[in-house]
Amino acid sequence: MTTDQDLSMDGQSARAVLAAKGIDVTPNKDQGVIKVVKRQGLDGDRPMIGDRVTVHYTGKLLTGKKFDCSRDRKEPFSFNVGKGQVLKAWDIGVLSMQRGEVCTFLCKPEYAYGAAGNPNKIPPCSPVVFEMELLKFEGEALTDDGGIVRRIKVKGDGYTNPNDGASVDVHLQGSCGGRLFDCRDVSFVVGEGEDKGIPLGVDRALDKMQKGECCVLYLKPKYGFGSEGKPEYNIGPDKDVVYEVTLKDFQRAKESWEMDLSEKLDLVGDVKNKGNQYFKAGRYYQAVIQYQRITSWLEMECGSGIEQQKRIQDYIVTAHLNLALCFLRIKEFSQVIDNCNKVIELDKSNEKALYRRGEARLLRNEFSLAMADFQQVLQVNSSNRAARAQISICQSKIKEHHEQDKKTYANMFQKFAERDAKSFVLHLKHCVS
Repeated sequence: MTTDQDLSMDGQSARAVLAAKGIDVTPNKDQGVIKVVKRQGLDGDRPMIGDRVTVHYTGKLLTGKKFDCSRDRKEPFSFNVGKGQVLKAWDIGVLSMQRGEVCTFLCKPEYAYGAAGNPNKIPPCSPVVFEMELLKFEGEALTDDGGIVRRIKVKGDGYTNPNDGASVDVHLQGSCGGRLFDCRDVSFVVGEGEDKGIPLGVDRALDKMQKGECCVLYLKPKYGFGSEGKPEYNIGPDKDVVYEVTLKDFQRAKESWEMDLSEKLDLVGDVKNKGNQYFKAGRYYQAVIQYQRITSWLEMECGSGIEQQKRIQDYIVTAHLNLALCFLRIKEFSQVIDNCNKVIELDKSNEKALYRRGEARLLRNEFSLAMADFQQVLQVNSSNRAARAQISICQSKIKEHHEQDKKTYANMFQKFAERDAKSFVLHLKHCVS
């Protein structure tokens, strides 16, 4: 076990002691990071590249002088390991640890603070020592709701990733409850994985992957096979699934800025039809991907004439209306309103946009705003019976809300009155006594 006493000697001696006791954990074995285990961790898993790790650490010079300590701040430190967010020595060292392990790392300058050092703390070209405890680690969440969690087994090469529309070649292994149900090489277009029986979570994770990367994806049902399950794989409804994915190769699709307007207009029809196919099949998330491609391509475009500009606007309006309908189905009502607003900016009398915005507001219990939208629909089309029925529902909801408010306030005032009466009686008793 390394002690502070080991570091109280001169730098050369301290380095020799640590090097003699430790092992070289650097990939190229240049003794850039020497590890000495002080307390063994729990048997089992180690962090993978990209995992969110939480550590306590103390940093010292070889003289024993402390320059940083998370325990002094009474707060552990978290970061995504292997992503270049911290010192190179940390990325290398923490990947070698187990949960609960405590160890000391002797780090050469090029793996720590380099030739510059750190002003007022670390002299230039200084080796440093870190004592580190790995408290916990977990996979990297790729979505805000935690529905796709990634753990990288093998880091990929390069700095580019597949984009929507890219052609990819992957190897897949899917499992559920420890049972392997899918193992294959498959090629498909990003955003259209559904066509090859690939779950949404795998499709959506690809734009974070690099060529050669092998990762494990933990998918919640929303990003797996949903409430329907996958009978052909003998997977029931609402099951978590795990996919190991290796990105063997990919060819990026052209970005919007790489295409001229005529190219975009040539592609838009097929993309719209693909979105419509997904919508009719109830694959609303996949449909959203297609419709969003259209808006990203065309929203900043101006046609060369009135006819072309109208064609562009028609595509944009249709895409936003379809997006609003998709988001209604998946109950993301703020997104419904956003997309309807974009249509109304272009066409303030658009019947569908006003109606769908009203639906979303009604479902968000914004009854007055919803009623105003449905009333506008009737101004555009007085024979719209659905809007008239929705106005009746809004009026009924507003009345119910007012009645509930009356009861709430009546109970509140009654409690105030009872409390005041009790206080008055106590006051009288006090005066009599």
